[in-house]
Amino acid sequence: MVQTANNSIQLISFVQDHPLPVIARWALAFAVLVTKWDRRARTRRALARLEAARLQDIGISLEEAKAEAAKRFWRA
Repeated sequence: MVQTANNSIQLISFVQDHPLPVIARWALAFAVLVTKWDRRARTRRALARLEAARLQDIGISLEEAKAEAAKRFWRA
C-alpha cells in the first residue's frame, strides 16, 4: 500500500513536470481508476475470507465485514 502511494506521488510529480497529450491523460486516468477498482475488489474478497477472531483483532465486527465485502468494486 505504501509503495502504491509512493508510486502515485511520483506519477503526479512526473505529469506536472511533463504535460501529456489529452488522450494520454485520459488513458492514465482510466488506468488509475481501474487500479483502484481492482484494489477494492481484492481487499473486499480478502476481508470476506477472514475469520471472526481475525476481524476482532483489527476492530471490525462480522456484520461490518459482511457489509463491506458485499459492496460492488466501484463503490467507495
